[in-house]
Amino acid sequence: MLVKFRPLMATAAKARAPAAVAASMAAAAERDEHVHYKHTDACHHLRWTAKESYEYMYSRPWSRVVDFYADLVRAGGGAAGLAKLFGKDEKDYTLDTTGENYVTTSSEKQTVTISTKDRGGRWERVTFKIVLSYHGGSFDGWQKQPNLNTVQGLIEKHLGQFVDERKAKQLEARSLSIEGCAVVAGRTDKGVTALQQVCSFYTWRKDVKSGDIKHAISEAAPHKLKPLHVSEVTREEYSSTVLENSEHNIKPQSFDVAKVDEILRKLAGKTLSYKMFAHDTHASRSVGPPTECFMFHSRAAVAKLYSANEDYKEDMKVMCVELVANRFLRKMVRVLVATAIREAGAGAGEDALLNLMEATDRRATAPPAPPEGLCLVDVGYEDFSKQRCLIVN
Repeated sequence: MLVKFRPLMATAAKARAPAAVAASMAAAAERDEHVHYKHTDACHHLRWTAKESYEYMYSRPWSRVVDFYADLVRAGGGAAGLAKLFGKDEKDYTLDTTGENYVTTSSEKQTVTISTKDRGGRWERVTFKIVLSYHGGSFDGWQKQPNLNTVQGLIEKHLGQFVDERKAKQLEARSLSIEGCAVVAGRTDKGVTALQQVCSFYTWRKDVKSGDIKHAISEAAPHKLKPLHVSEVTREEYSSTVLENSEHNIKPQSFDVAKVDEILRKLAGKTLSYKMFAHDTHASRSVGPPTECFMFHSRAAVAKLYSANEDYKEDMKVMCVELVANRFLRKMVRVLVATAIREAGAGAGEDALLNLMEATDRRATAPPAPPEGLCLVDVGYEDFSKQRCLIVN
């Protein structure tokens, strides 16, 4: 409503203002009208508005994707469940449960020559690494929040039975429920599925076994939350395909997956500030390293989504986007994907996302894609290996 009435407000002001001021206000109104894009190239008028982007993304058949992720979580295969989408050998993506250790930095490695048995304090507590899958459509996101069904809240409730006596007394004294504390590698939004999420839990109790923790989490939400592996760790270890028909000289109703791939590829191997692709970034953190991410791998490809559900007679053609980075900001992935699709639909150049890095208004990028399509595939603690990527051609 405010945008709709802005020209009327500008016209009224012009009748009372001097000519020079009126011209300035008219120019400002013209800039406001196109503030969502800030582009001057030939495909400017082919870009979807924020509303058009939102409507296009949310009108996709996400229920098929949600069901597909649910099947993966129930199967409990982790990231290996995605391998056959791309003709990969599932063995190459099977979760390694033989030598899972936290990787230390060079500075940390200098201090690990002393055995933990010779140290006291925090060195005596036992830390467990928990790798798990969960179905995004069954939870209100990862982070624990009052009166909401979150993954963290459910896990911490079931970890409460492993809390040491001292911690339990402290919680009781504060009239708090006895729960464990799960520290996650990266929070996920409501609706986002995870196939190999990683969190950690520590306790001072020496009688707790990995199998006990795995069993407790297994009973928390069967078929929706599945622990894949629990291990004790020491403190030292720490092709061009168009999905729909398009018409010329009107706003597109489709996009070229190869074009999306071309646009995303330009992000790989670079450290960039993704503040224009993140939500709720505080002003004090809008510049510099806090918003910088290094993208190891960024690709898009077409795949056929299979389903064990007999109601789905045919496989569905989908676009898969694979992003691997050292970190992700809030809603960054969903905004990146939606914006890349918008730019591909308009026929923008391969530097489209790089150009938007220099924008000064968050509205230059598209609204985030639906969370139902997002899946956290894996969390890495070793050097990046392209061989572990699914889209490599």
